[in-house]
Amino acid sequence: MKIYAIGDVHLSFSRPVDPQRWECVEQYKPMDVFGAEWHEHYRKIYENWTNTVSAGDLVLLPGDISWALKLDEARFDLDFLGRLPGRIICLAGNHDYWWQSLSKVRAVLPPNMKVIQNDHVRVGSLAICGSRGWWCPGSDYFKEDDLKIYRRELIRMENSLRGAAGSAEEIIAMLHFMPTSERHEMNEFIELFKKYNVGNVVYSHLHGAAARLRLPGQAWGINFHLVSADYLKFTPALITELAFQEGDGASRPE
Repeated sequence: MKIYAIGDVHLSFSRPVDPQRWECVEQYKPMDVFGAEWHEHYRKIYENWTNTVSAGDLVLLPGDISWALKLDEARFDLDFLGRLPGRIICLAGNHDYWWQSLSKVRAVLPPNMKVIQNDHVRVGSLAICGSRGWWCPGSDYFKEDDLKIYRRELIRMENSLRGAAGSAEEIIAMLHFMPTSERHEMNEFIELFKKYNVGNVVYSHLHGAAARLRLPGQAWGINFHLVSADYLKFTPALITELAFQEGDGASRPE
């Protein structure tokens, strides 16, 4: 089984999507305003995803899934993701305003999707953990008011990691935000990853020229992966491959 990741897909469908009729797609917030590379980005995601990911694979989606403000408005975006091959594990990004009640979100997800919030998802010997994250201390964007949110996200990340500790042979952590400042300083997120022996960390949020601020591919003995959709040219990135035995299943602690 292969583990892929792609974030910041920023969907905004206002009607059901028919992949045989892309000319009929309607969006309430087209992404073209952010650059020509975003023109029909949803079609690029669909075609690249279906050409890359197999039914038995896993795709991590670290936030900024939909521009919807309410859960009902996200239904066409979730339906679109439900058409894609593989199992999807996602968490909320800073623009996922529709994600307000965890129980309600889980109730409307398509069958191939699971979400993480204060918990983790097990797939065989692998655990997927995560939290949204936030601006980190030392960042140019960090303000005094951000400290409370940063601390809350650290708690959520440790809750997720603690639940997987001791039973998982391999842990992947995902966040929406990069888990350090742009100066790539050691901080409490990195300390958590080291404490719980996290091997791979995926994150998104950085777009366009901001991708230059990304972490190096490896630091502190951890592999870091920037997976923003535009940075990946809208193609899911291979993170790792897992020896997956028939009969292994996915589980999530309640």
